[in-house]
Amino acid sequence: MRITIPSRIGFGTAPLGNMYRNIPEQEAIATVQAAWDSGIRYFDGAPLYGAGLAELRLGEALSRYPRNEYVLGTKVGRLILDEVESTTARDLGEKGGLFEHGLPNRIVYDYSEDGTLRSIEDSLKRLRTDYLDYVWIHDPAVDFHGDAWRDVFDTAMSGAAKALTRLREEGVIKGWGLGVNRVEPCELALDRADPDGFLLAGRYTLLDHASALDKLMPAAQQRGLGIVVGGPYNSGVLAGGSYYEYQKAPAEMLARVERIKTICARFGVDIRAVALAFSLAHPAVAGIIPGASRPARITENLALAHSPIPAALWAELKSAGVISPNAPTPQK
Repeated sequence: MRITIPSRIGFGTAPLGNMYRNIPEQEAIATVQAAWDSGIRYFDGAPLYGAGLAELRLGEALSRYPRNEYVLGTKVGRLILDEVESTTARDLGEKGGLFEHGLPNRIVYDYSEDGTLRSIEDSLKRLRTDYLDYVWIHDPAVDFHGDAWRDVFDTAMSGAAKALTRLREEGVIKGWGLGVNRVEPCELALDRADPDGFLLAGRYTLLDHASALDKLMPAAQQRGLGIVVGGPYNSGVLAGGSYYEYQKAPAEMLARVERIKTICARFGVDIRAVALAFSLAHPAVAGIIPGASRPARITENLALAHSPIPAALWAELKSAGVISPNAPTPQK
């Protein structure tokens, strides 16, 4: 597997960019420290998260640890400029309202080769390191219902993908792929380039996995690629939150989650444990990166990920139509 995650559980740092709320600096730093103390050694960031804020906080927290003892990933496709602008004027696509408490720096899209190299250079400074392990092309095709995404995707393949392939061949990075919340760009990238894997957010979860299960996961297995599952709680709705797909969850989705919780409760199992175990069960999955903005959530997530789940529960979830019949589930 080309993309690997230490212990198969990493830390997604989007919350450190003041996702949904204004997180105190010390609380953010303490959360990274809790992840380290719990044995987590893969940390995943992005310039988009709070307009560089998550990377700055992650860099500060990790600066006290030996660089060769952890694996670091970030993303390209967005440049953070020195100039500031109103957060209400930002065009962040479907993630528009997530980081209103982040830094006010202007964010621009840039999937070109030069933009990719500049993005990496900027991230290295914010992260206080001299190298990255994995680099993901961030959301190069958000909207598959129109035609505008094609130009963006083409630029990402001829620009960012070309630059990252060269950096991998030169040994500057270990691997690259797409960091997306859609399956289609991953499938297209397999035809257009030679990625090492994908960071797929929200598309291999209890609530949504059919689109990835049919084609992408088998293709990744066949080519020896690694899928990193981001958003295993689907923006928080599977962990007791009110968000799904970066927006307030509709009533029908909340009702669906409650139905799954009821099934899990009959077996005395926390729905969050089931969500994490399901995402980890597919052999194409290199690891998962649940996010957290409080130290206690880190240890909680790790405990949940190792909770025993009876085989009968998986059978019940398949019988109820929650899980696809051919989806792999834990064998113990």
